Amino acid sequence: MMRLFRPMTIGLSSIALALALPAGTALASTGKFTWMGPKGQSYFLQNPPDSKCLNMSQQARGPRNNTKQPLTVYAGKRCTGKATRLAPGQAAPSATRFASVIFNPR
Repeated sequence: MMRLFRPMTIGLSSIALALALPAGTALASTGKFTWMGPKGQSYFLQNPPDSKCLNMSQQARGPRNNTKQPLTVYAGKRCTGKATRLAPGQAAPSATRFASVIFNPR
């Protein structure tokens, strides 16, 4: 009996948390962010977090925004340096190098 009750409590807690969030608050940008890495290898990030600067761990270029939110790529780590903003569905030229990215910037 206890095993049945516990998952229900967790499920109801999740629903309550979702209902407690203000309307329009998004925790992630829906869709894929793609880019080219070393040796022309293609990479992607599915449903990236909103408003959080992400540093690239290796060479990155040719960003493509296939999410439903705008994003900004930066030449430097920690979202510093030259910024290139990409609207949903927009791609930067393949030679565009970047070291960090933020989704749905404020």
